[in-house]
Amino acid sequence: MRNGVVVLPPEVKLPEGAEVRIETILMAEDDALVAAIEKLAKPRTHLPADYALNHGHYTKTN
Repeated sequence: MRNGVVVLPPEVKLPEGAEVRIETILMAEDDALVAAIEKLAKPRTHLPADYALNHGHYTKTN
C-alpha cells in the first residue's frame, strides 16, 4: 500500500475489469516467532561494519 493505493509488482498483469480480493494479514503481537525474529533483527553495533560481507574472515578459528 502506498498512499491508500494497492501497488502490485511490475510483472503482475491483470486483465481489465478483473475482480480481485485483498486480504490484510495481521500478526499477533504476542507471537513468539515474531518476537524472536525482532530480537535478532536489531542492529548489532558491537560488530564490525563489514561483518555481513566478511563474516568468514571474522569467524575463522585458525
